[in-house]
Amino acid sequence: MSDDDYLDQLVDEAALREHLTAELGPVSDYAVERHHGGHSNETLFVTWGDREFVLRRPPPGAKADTAHDVLREHHVMAALQGTDVRVPTTVLACEDDAVIGSEFYLMERVAGDVIRTEEPDRFADPPSRRCIGEELVDRLAEIHAVDAEAVGLGEFGRPEGYIDRQVDRWHKQFDWAFEVTADERPVPAIADVGDWLDDNVPDSHPHTLVHGDYKLDNVIVGPGDVPEIAGIVDWELSTQGDPRFDLAWLLTYWRDPSDPDSPIPELVPEFTTREGYLTKGELVARYEDAVGIAFEHGRFYRVLSVYKLTALCEMFFRRHLEGNADNPMYPKMRERVPAMADWALRIVDGDAPI
Repeated sequence: MSDDDYLDQLVDEAALREHLTAELGPVSDYAVERHHGGHSNETLFVTWGDREFVLRRPPPGAKADTAHDVLREHHVMAALQGTDVRVPTTVLACEDDAVIGSEFYLMERVAGDVIRTEEPDRFADPPSRRCIGEELVDRLAEIHAVDAEAVGLGEFGRPEGYIDRQVDRWHKQFDWAFEVTADERPVPAIADVGDWLDDNVPDSHPHTLVHGDYKLDNVIVGPGDVPEIAGIVDWELSTQGDPRFDLAWLLTYWRDPSDPDSPIPELVPEFTTREGYLTKGELVARYEDAVGIAFEHGRFYRVLSVYKLTALCEMFFRRHLEGNADNPMYPKMRERVPAMADWALRIVDGDAPI
């Protein structure tokens, strides 16, 4: 499928223009371009006169329930306007599927870089690398310090039982993916990891606002020479829950020099092993100092995080098999997912300490 054909699946440009004209007023300069960097919801860049927007919508085709909730993402970002949390400015949300074929929202585009597979040249020195790790931890601490009631998110999510529901949710996401992928190749280690998680859920946990997908390539680093996070994006999984799961998710995408090769280099690159980057242990220590929450049951949270990432990747594989995505990474999940399941088992067995 060509880029133009896939873009046509994502947006009716004439209908979008009509909707934005009614909401924002007419302009002469209008363009829509697909951003290829994401792996879950679709991201489009929209030029509207002298303004630059980002449009977020779910992918086309079948999808697991709640896995691509862009209106939830908009809701929490709108609530966080004016807080210390660095979120882009929200513009509008649309629940009417008739406009572009799905619900969507718009936000202002934030200038800067998303660091995904390689560090920018301007940050390729030990002091900048250290600063990147410190920024990530400090901005996560600001999320976890939000008074949810005060910003109108008091009823956002159910913090009690959050981790039990997370374990159950990712069991179900595997079930959804396996409806199609199981005939392609089995992944028996997934059941072993799932059983271990069921047996090791912590009895209780602290409650804060959580991002749900906090990692290096879900922040926008500003254009200056000193690393500074200008915007935190991809809030579709945010809720009130356990902050330690947010921290474990960040660690899943971070490599130490002593780690074995990444089982999924497309998502977990190796550049954080270079001189200057904080180790995972240093990230945890800085977080504990900043927030005052100990990373107790760390092995459980790290296993759950890898399990979640593996489930997402198996969902990508289903979308590939059904022809509902053109991402060149998705076919690789045939081999990547079994390797990731083995990674989770290594953490279970204590063979991947931090």
